[in-house]
Amino acid sequence: MPGEPQDDCLFCKIVEGHVPATIVRETPTTVAFRDINPQAPTHVLVIPKAHYANAAVLAAADPALAADLLREAQEVADEDKLESYRVVFNTGTGAGQTVFHVHAHILGGRGLQWPPG
Repeated sequence: MPGEPQDDCLFCKIVEGHVPATIVRETPTTVAFRDINPQAPTHVLVIPKAHYANAAVLAAADPALAADLLREAQEVADEDKLESYRVVFNTGTGAGQTVFHVHAHILGGRGLQWPPG
């Protein structure tokens, strides 16, 4: 069920404190932590504490929580003193999504070319 923790979800386990992560921010609705395989000097994932499979499902089910996620992306960028940054949501396996708990990648700290790939 959307919003409910999933026993087999890595990010739900991070939210619950069962899997360690380098947490950089936490709010009542979100958690932000460093990516274990960074693709830029700043590479932080911002996730909702509630489980939603991807950005489209989250936006349809809980627009306020989707806004919280984007607000936290800005807070992460501000804390890392990023003048420019990229927010990426991968949706589906063809786009590279490997953990099916919506997450925003915050990337910055170096030049980011477009298109990314």
